[in-house]
Amino acid sequence: MTVPTGRRERKKAATRQKIADTALRLFLERGYDAVGIRDVAAEADVAVTTLFSHFASKEALVFEQDEDFEQRLTQAVTGRAPHEPLIPALRREIHALVRHCTADSAAPIWRLIDGSPVLREYEESMRLRHAESLATAIAADPYLSQTTTACRTIARFVIDAYSLAREAADPEAAVDEIFRMIEAAWEVACPSRNSTTGTAGP
Repeated sequence: MTVPTGRRERKKAATRQKIADTALRLFLERGYDAVGIRDVAAEADVAVTTLFSHFASKEALVFEQDEDFEQRLTQAVTGRAPHEPLIPALRREIHALVRHCTADSAAPIWRLIDGSPVLREYEESMRLRHAESLATAIAADPYLSQTTTACRTIARFVIDAYSLAREAADPEAAVDEIFRMIEAAWEVACPSRNSTTGTAGP
């Protein structure tokens, strides 16, 4: 039997998705600047206050999977086995994110983003936030012994790998190429007892 809280959460998630889908459709049909928050709310048949309870800004409507991507990146660190190497775990997640964002269905969305200075600026701030969250997760790992600077640097490299690979002619190959460099940087940053895996020694 489903508890009421579960039903409420599902209803909230459905409303959020409906708003995001409606906004994206309007942005693609009319252009980002030509569509206002009230237009989206009216088309989605919700109040403006309801829209803002799900999305903090108009820009956030375009990046509705922002929080999911951020969680996936941090969980690549926190969800791995205690002695599983860090860099391969991050590489797998970046591969998955790049595949998602280079699918044919994503192309119109990226054209929309690339054509809007406001959305490009929002994406940049979003990537910086993701990098900080990832750095925090790496720094908190009990099996890794790194300075704050090393954690932030590797996190920035990982986030940049996603952006660079997404724009490459062969995104999959680009991820692998970039992560070879990231792994080399991690080796340099790791204390000798951590070895190249980024895990604590026995």
